Amino acid sequence: MKGFLIIICLVASISLISYAYNAAVVTNTNKLVVENISKEEEEEETNISHILFGIGGSAKTWNNRSCYSELWWRPDVTRGFVWLDEKPQENEPWPETLPPYRVSENTSNFEYTCWFGNRTAVRIARIVKESFELGLNNVRWFVMGDDDTVFFPENLVTVLAKYDHNQMYYIGGISESVEQNVICSYSMAYGGSGIAISYPLAAELVKILDGCINRYHYLYASDQKIGGCMAEIGVPLTNELGFHQMDINGSALGLLAAHPVAPLVSLHHLDMLHPLIPSMSRVESVKKVIEAYNKDPSRIVQQSLCYDLKRNWSVSLSWGYTVQLYPWLMNVKELETPIQTFNTFLGSEEPFTFNTRPNYVEPCKRPIEYYLDQVTDIGNGETLTSYSTKFGDFNKQCDNQRYKPALAVHMVNVTASMLSPKVWRQAPRRQCCEVINDIGSVLHIRIRGCNQWRSVTIPFHDKYGNFAYFQRKVHPVTNRTRHLELVLERSANSNS
Repeated sequence: MKGFLIIICLVASISLISYAYNAAVVTNTNKLVVENISKEEEEEETNISHILFGIGGSAKTWNNRSCYSELWWRPDVTRGFVWLDEKPQENEPWPETLPPYRVSENTSNFEYTCWFGNRTAVRIARIVKESFELGLNNVRWFVMGDDDTVFFPENLVTVLAKYDHNQMYYIGGISESVEQNVICSYSMAYGGSGIAISYPLAAELVKILDGCINRYHYLYASDQKIGGCMAEIGVPLTNELGFHQMDINGSALGLLAAHPVAPLVSLHHLDMLHPLIPSMSRVESVKKVIEAYNKDPSRIVQQSLCYDLKRNWSVSLSWGYTVQLYPWLMNVKELETPIQTFNTFLGSEEPFTFNTRPNYVEPCKRPIEYYLDQVTDIGNGETLTSYSTKFGDFNKQCDNQRYKPALAVHMVNVTASMLSPKVWRQAPRRQCCEVINDIGSVLHIRIRGCNQWRSVTIPFHDKYGNFAYFQRKVHPVTNRTRHLELVLERSANSNS
């Protein structure tokens, strides 16, 4: 009898252990133990070697667009492939400065019924599956992008390192144009800005992806199809502000001059936009910005705001890109709002997923613009960046007395300490700057972290009694805001 009871207890114990194990699996389905990774590798902080890039390309367009991948790809450092629809011509060797290529599998058996789309969407959607099935070791993140996407790898690592790669994460950004989000989705990562998928989520995605592509045969784009699959798995989008789809037309100046307080991760659609720096080609202007990025990755295009109260000037600085000098005092809320130097993706004036302010044609309502000229490492963990007016358009200058002293400034020099990537693990805060002095035609500015009690605040009026603000113009029928209009109020005794 004792033996029988012992057997029953043993069976019950095994059942309880089995139940507890299965319950743990069921209640923790968003976590997956990655095989073939040593304990040392698992404890290592996420770095660039843990990311596998999958770039969607075409054999016919690759020669024209590969210049963008060449800007950020680092042989023997970055991992991944550009996925082509067919094998490229073999009359020239494949450059070592570019991602190696692979040819996508045949997708002709998949259903695709979007009448205004292209079947290429099916092939591009499967890049994550084909990348996963390569079975490469020590991959924590699969990052997809287009052949005209420019990634900023160190900042991508900084963003992804915030998240537990053993959990299921779907990370990216939405469109800047409301019309695109309405047509496509507000809850999906847009492929051109980059889609980051953690290994455990990729493992679940590849199980359903092919069937999912057929179920969403009517959707136009590859990122829409992936978004549909994510909805079925139940993993929402984690929206990171540094992923830029750039669904805009015109100039990206306004957007990048007032960048959110977040690391710059990607830029897309650069072939459709004006060059980032006037008088340069598109590729050369991006290369110029990357020159600064390579010196201080975390700081690139981070906005700092400061005032010269002696001369009633406002300064908006986008590090490594541009400086905008306003010969009047303007409050911070307006300065941090992007100037609308662009239209929506389909060419409308609005709306966008962020606020904008007017891009005035009148010279006396525009800031004086300076663009990156040089970047220098001056030692002790500091950089010196110089911004010049020689790249701007000075055919139309304001003849107002207020502008004359500012127009005499042809160069802005900015010193700053290297910004540690660890700053992005803290609560975000814009860094402060101050105007140090000016020597002749050169203005000197210093960027530093804001102390605990410091804010960027201006007096209500300048020394002339002038105050600049934006007045909202309302539609007489709908009562909705039509646009903002700059108002320069003057006191009764002001002659400027």
